[in-house]
Amino acid sequence: MSKSKTKSHKTTLTEAGQKKADTKAKKSGKANAAKKNQPNVTMVSENRKAKFRYEILDSIECGMMLVGSEVKSMREKKLSLDEAHIRVTGGELWLIGADLAQYNNAGMWNHDPRRPRKLLVHQKEFDKFAGRAFERGLTLIPLRVYFNDRGLAKCVMGLVKGKKIHDKRETIKKRDTDRGLQRAMRGR
Repeated sequence: MSKSKTKSHKTTLTEAGQKKADTKAKKSGKANAAKKNQPNVTMVSENRKAKFRYEILDSIECGMMLVGSEVKSMREKKLSLDEAHIRVTGGELWLIGADLAQYNNAGMWNHDPRRPRKLLVHQKEFDKFAGRAFERGLTLIPLRVYFNDRGLAKCVMGLVKGKKIHDKRETIKKRDTDRGLQRAMRGR
């Protein structure tokens, strides 16, 4: 009789342990699902002046064709988009003027820091953006470059229109008032 009691006692303990394990799995599953919903991106560079200089009308994500030393240099976040723009040449998009520093360990197989880099988009997206880029006053510029969760280099391209001086002044005025409101809210 004592054996049956211990045996039944063991089964209840294992059932309780199984319930705890199931609860932990559900909790971790929920956490994993929440992580899957949020894309895991590694930011390389952002064109912070773009929001001040231009009015962003539309944006789209596109891939980048890079060589090995460029990828390694981008992983070290040595990319500058300050003077970069995108040009349509021969039915293709090219990133012009982006400064990507040379990778120290590449030796003689290093890349040219300011070479044009091809951007990859679907044909429908190309037709939509490239066609509008030829309109008077509109330009294509890179807004940010990052690595997505699969490790692929992506560039967010923006269709922009240059701001006038009075628009820039309004932007500065709005930013100052927002900053003052935030400072007042923190003071309470």
